[in-house]
Amino acid sequence: MKRITTVTTRAALMTAMLAGASGCGYLFGDDGVFRDTSEDYKHARELPPIDVPEGKDSAALQEIYPIPPIREQVVMAGEFEVPRPTPLVAGAAEDVVRIQSLGEESWALVGIAPGQLWPQVRGFLNSAGIPVARADAEAGLIDSGWLELEGQSMASRFRFRIEQGVQRGSSELHVLQMNQAGDVNRWPEQSDNVEQEGEMLRAVAQFIANSTDSAPVSMIADRAMSASGKIALEEADEGYTYIRLGLPFSRAWASLAKALEDSAFEITDRDRSAGSYYVTYLGVDEEEERGWFSRLFGGGDDDPLVGRGFLLSVAREGERAVTIRLRPDDQGRALEKQEEQTLLSQIKGNIN
Repeated sequence: MKRITTVTTRAALMTAMLAGASGCGYLFGDDGVFRDTSEDYKHARELPPIDVPEGKDSAALQEIYPIPPIREQVVMAGEFEVPRPTPLVAGAAEDVVRIQSLGEESWALVGIAPGQLWPQVRGFLNSAGIPVARADAEAGLIDSGWLELEGQSMASRFRFRIEQGVQRGSSELHVLQMNQAGDVNRWPEQSDNVEQEGEMLRAVAQFIANSTDSAPVSMIADRAMSASGKIALEEADEGYTYIRLGLPFSRAWASLAKALEDSAFEITDRDRSAGSYYVTYLGVDEEEERGWFSRLFGGGDDDPLVGRGFLLSVAREGERAVTIRLRPDDQGRALEKQEEQTLLSQIKGNIN
């Protein structure tokens, strides 16, 4: 009886409290039990950073999703025009996966961010029954276990390396093959068997091409590998604009040749030792593109730069970076800043 009385008394008290409240204000009003807290952040006090004692690790206190620095510091001169987006995968936005080659090196250019490509490669290895010996999402590396391949006299293993692509939102996939011979604790600079490397690269590229529509995202890989790309427009202290490209000279030189053709330039001469491309600007053919460029160049029907010759200078900046500058190669008038930046932006969007 005592327990029943206690429960009944509590129920009566709750009923009296609810009956005394006006409508639902007691539960959901500004002073209610379940008040709306969505605006509380506006009144939050800014606290000083946590002072970590000397000698202690502060890695756990860093931002989980830091805001990357802005690389694009160039703003079009004159009246502002909203710029058109550059291609996701330069020169062939319709191709999600494309095999690229330069000399003896081959890699897959993939039109998704590294954070999406990482789980795709893991999915390929799982579906193919290839064991994983080591995976490091922050470094973008996956090492397979040793495989006994049909028709091969010794076992092989493969290293899959994922890198940020040249353009924002793209990735590169490199495959390295190693024979189970000699020093197996050290990966070679180049594959021991180039044919096996090529077969594995084509297999994983095909798998990715067939499954990119449902690609999940690895947040670890996405945070570790910058999504800003390896290319940017920058302005020199002297006032001119140039392209900074994070590629070795040999690859940058080859990539620029195709980018020029895709950007409505005709290459009339080149001097690799001097890092010089001599080109003629042909202008764009599409009516929509022509209208956009005419607005940038003053609103006329004809592009004033069509038929003019230019010199593109490619200069090394360390082992894995170059700068690209555009200048008229004749005695005509110098380029206005807006014209210079517009042409460089067009070239930049087609380099991969």
